[in-house]
Amino acid sequence: MTLVRRAAPKDAEELVRLRKIMLDACSGPNPDVSWQPLAVAALRERLGDPGGNLTAFVVERPGGLAACAIGSIERPLPGPGNPRGVVGHVFSVATDPDMRRQGYSRACMQALVGWFREREVPKVDLRASPEGEPLYEALGFVRTREPAMRLAL
Repeated sequence: MTLVRRAAPKDAEELVRLRKIMLDACSGPNPDVSWQPLAVAALRERLGDPGGNLTAFVVERPGGLAACAIGSIERPLPGPGNPRGVVGHVFSVATDPDMRRQGYSRACMQALVGWFREREVPKVDLRASPEGEPLYEALGFVRTREPAMRLAL
């Protein structure tokens, strides 16, 4: 049985290290690490707020973390498909390369989905890498038709 726990502010540096692994796997290695201190500070602050809208679940390994899943709750305006105006978002699901295929990401994701359920979040979005799709499908995620666009300012 994999022991999953909720992340604490002390885990911020390890969460950012795992995020870098995930980002490099999705987009290719990027030498820019200027964002990392800002991400550590943001995680320390937000994970320290027990009633906040961001959480992470982790599996530990000696000397650090083996895996994580981070999620947040957003509150856009209500609409026909979401009358309460609540949406969950999953990001930074990552496992150290030498710790993969042991169910750690699955365990973290199951805990995160439970956190969303406890808060009555009606839908949860994520962007999946091809490697992650089977895990997310097994947890009930399905592809949507919603197009995504972005404006970089």
